[in-house]
Amino acid sequence: MNEPNRTQWQIRCAFNGFCKRALKNEAMNAHRDTKQRQLREVTFSDLPPEEENRLYVCDEYFTDDEAEKSFIIGGKEITAKLLSEALHSLSDEKRETVLLYYFFDMSEREIATYCNIPRTTVQTRRTSSMKLLKRYLEEHAYDYKG
Repeated sequence: MNEPNRTQWQIRCAFNGFCKRALKNEAMNAHRDTKQRQLREVTFSDLPPEEENRLYVCDEYFTDDEAEKSFIIGGKEITAKLLSEALHSLSDEKRETVLLYYFFDMSEREIATYCNIPRTTVQTRRTSSMKLLKRYLEEHAYDYKG
């Protein structure tokens, strides 16, 4: 009767040893990988100025002042300046809702939580803002004569 308990004990000890070896090997692999990565990595403070200047890119949107960027929608020419003016024609609350929803890709529920208002208020602001923007752009956009 004592023999089955001894066999179970041996199995548990063997499994325990296997687990310890596996963990030790994984720890050694992790330390080796960390050391190899550290040899290849360079901190920003150690970079020479020439390489540091190559790490960023300046966007060149709207740098050509001669030709303002625009697009044609429904026979109307919409410029970036006109779109900006349309957004600024909205109240602060409506503008914030539109920007958060369309430009920051937040859901109505996330906006409601962020602004501490009901979700239906966000939905109302968004839909009314779109109507106001549409009306503003229809009134102020130039007819395209391409």
